[in-house]
Amino acid sequence: MTDQPSRPPRRPRYQGTHPRRFDEKYKELAPERYAEEQAKVAARGHTPAGTHRSIMVDEILEVLAPRPGEAALDATLGYGGHARELLTRLRPGGRLVGLDVDPLELPRTEARLRALGFDETALIVRRTNFAGLAKVAAELGPFDLVLADLGVSSMQIDNPARGFTWKAEGPLDLRLNPQKGRSAADLLTALDAPALAELLAENADEPQADAIARAVAGQALRTTRQLAECVRAALPDLEEDELKKALQRTFQALRIAVNDEFGVLDRFLAQLPGALKPGGRVAILTFHSGEDRRVKKAFQQGLRDGTYTAIAPEPRRASSEERRANPRSTSAKLRWAVRAS
Repeated sequence: MTDQPSRPPRRPRYQGTHPRRFDEKYKELAPERYAEEQAKVAARGHTPAGTHRSIMVDEILEVLAPRPGEAALDATLGYGGHARELLTRLRPGGRLVGLDVDPLELPRTEARLRALGFDETALIVRRTNFAGLAKVAAELGPFDLVLADLGVSSMQIDNPARGFTWKAEGPLDLRLNPQKGRSAADLLTALDAPALAELLAENADEPQADAIARAVAGQALRTTRQLAECVRAALPDLEEDELKKALQRTFQALRIAVNDEFGVLDRFLAQLPGALKPGGRVAILTFHSGEDRRVKKAFQQGLRDGTYTAIAPEPRRASSEERRANPRSTSAKLRWAVRAS
């Protein structure tokens, strides 16, 4: 009796005419096979599932002005879109070091960049938090240019299994590195209402912080939907648009706390001058007032004490065309600085 030829696996089944759940979007999740579908999704102003659209690429390239033979650092490698553009301009003889703390996405990004022809001499990848910049620079630097994109990647936001969004059911996690630290669920059980209200106000400027904190603090919430329901119950009089903003801010505040994002940024900014060569350039993309305020103050202090010779007088924003094409660029602010010679 001969073996029957194996059949290819069936695509995920879904209700209706279009897939809704992340894991059902099989065409979006296979860009190498369905490039046309990717283009259609992008043309609608959306980011295809499992991918990330790099923000303010032209503006970053203008500020950093990468040249062949230079040494660069992408402190937040993410999907690798910015890195790809930098690497192309560093040829021949240049090198880029890419850092990222996410153990799930980093191998995929490295594989994509290697497939584009960037070998170990052109691209060095390290799984580490950019708060360890000084250690990286001692080993591999200093650098002619440094980029830090502080936004969370779309791959993380869109995947319900990561627990970053209130829009889909998933574990209430929110960790950039799910192998380290405590989840948002664990954090909520440890906070009382005043502490949670302070966290919501500090990390997200949430105007309804007290009401949300009273409803959520100390609750044994294990899923994103459970948290979203608690927030909705705490704010019964809000219009739907305002309620969605409150949900977004609540998840943002918890994500910042779980990953100590402000503390990590402060340590990065303190170590940054020592990682730059004389005349080196740095560009930082922020997406929240707390981030932008820290970058602005660090650059201003560096200008006053002579560490930097020039800084951005005002943050640059994404163009109106980019904001329309990619709504996730709307809150982005780009600041830059030049190290003293």
